[in-house]
Amino acid sequence: MESLIHRRSIRKYQDKEVDEQLLRRLLEQAEHTPTMGNLQLYSVVITRDPKMKKRLAPAHFAQPMVTGAPVVLTFCADYRRTTLWGEQRKGHPGYDNLLSFVNAATDALLYCQTFCNLAEEAGLGTCFLGTTIYQPQAIIDLLELPPLVFPIATITLGWPDEDPAQSDRLPLNGIVHEEVYHDYTPQQIDDIYGPKENLPENKHFVEINHTDTLAQVFTDIRYTAKDCKAMSEELKKALHHQGFM
Repeated sequence: MESLIHRRSIRKYQDKEVDEQLLRRLLEQAEHTPTMGNLQLYSVVITRDPKMKKRLAPAHFAQPMVTGAPVVLTFCADYRRTTLWGEQRKGHPGYDNLLSFVNAATDALLYCQTFCNLAEEAGLGTCFLGTTIYQPQAIIDLLELPPLVFPIATITLGWPDEDPAQSDRLPLNGIVHEEVYHDYTPQQIDDIYGPKENLPENKHFVEINHTDTLAQVFTDIRYTAKDCKAMSEELKKALHHQGFM
């Protein structure tokens, strides 16, 4: 898939709507993605209304592409539909547990990625918002998600209005392990991350964040232990609220 090799995250979009038939066609095609037990444990909420996007934005830390994109898609782990089906067909579903959440979350992420690939092949731009599970309860409340439905991934979607540089990636030997996992030596860490650290844009990133290393930007500023622990507690509360724990 040639577009995947050259893909970029798009944060600025043309003032042009995404045709409803095109969107539905891509969502339908994406249904052929792999799924656990052929149950399709996912749902997607389409947000087009500017007022709804404005209300949704704070849950994503007010990132401008949430309100700037023609479409926002929230992909949800969904065991509710399967549960209701089972109950209505004399079954005894028991999916109010962590395993079921993980299965549904995996399904939702696979479906989301397949959709992104198809959308980009069609010329659309996407941006994955990793903020979806940082403040899940706000999204749950706004989108009126019932029990056993949980927001997992959000993408903004539209026709690109920018051509940003492609993000760097680690070398293949940094992520692949033969037969068993081989832990990294200090030299291997240097070899894997050295090229990334030496990129001019990443050196500038270190400079403007007033740190000594690129790693510190991520561990001490962007994704701190304190924040991760706090958001983990909110995540657990939301999972309890939605019936998965």
